[in-house]
Amino acid sequence: MWGIIPAAGSGSRIQPLAFSKELLPVGSRLDGQMERPKAVSEYLVERMITAGAKKILIVISPGKSDIMEYYGQGTQSANFCYTVQQHPKGLCDAIFSALPFIGKNESVLIGLPDTIWFPEEGLCDLPEDKLSFLLFPVSHPEFFDAVVTDEKGSVKKIEVKQKEAHSNWIWGAFKMPGSVLHELHSLWLQRGKKDEYIGTLVNSYLSLGGEARGLRKGQSYVDVGTLNGYREAINLLYSKQKTVLE
Repeated sequence: MWGIIPAAGSGSRIQPLAFSKELLPVGSRLDGQMERPKAVSEYLVERMITAGAKKILIVISPGKSDIMEYYGQGTQSANFCYTVQQHPKGLCDAIFSALPFIGKNESVLIGLPDTIWFPEEGLCDLPEDKLSFLLFPVSHPEFFDAVVTDEKGSVKKIEVKQKEAHSNWIWGAFKMPGSVLHELHSLWLQRGKKDEYIGTLVNSYLSLGGEARGLRKGQSYVDVGTLNGYREAINLLYSKQKTVLE
């Protein structure tokens, strides 16, 4: 199983930093007996590995060699590789730059590296055989991609940063067979590569008879791409740690 992590964005909402936003220290981890700062993207990497990913592909921009230096060739649990998105053309372009690595018979996990969410094992619940989204409840769905589902969990549409969204459940990560990733890429090309966001492309995919599932398994979700989000992430991690200690 592959994990694709699009990390080519500039992070303008939280700049200036002296490093890529995906390496922003949030919380800590143990390195042997020593406590060290933990990069925000490590949370997503851990969740992908928990769900079974053995290969992690990070999409970077030309100026983000620090991410390669940080992760290197990977860990004992997963191998890492990298591909370069030459120009910032949106999430779809970033994801599809990984396409040459992905076989049609392989599963693919995709998430955003500047987010922290719970439960940690949430990706494990997503099905293997179709496009599926891990959904989280938020107070302001208009800032995200709200996912509208029916009573059985079938995705009806995705509302991309839409005011007065019809759902307060947003996607935080998603999974699909490699064959579906290739189908979405073909559709993206047919549409003239006009889709910047995955939501608009998925809406077209659904209108043509494609299927997608939305699982309301998420508990908490924080976008760490802003200073306010950074503070929320610190508070979330503190509350989780406090709960464990109690």
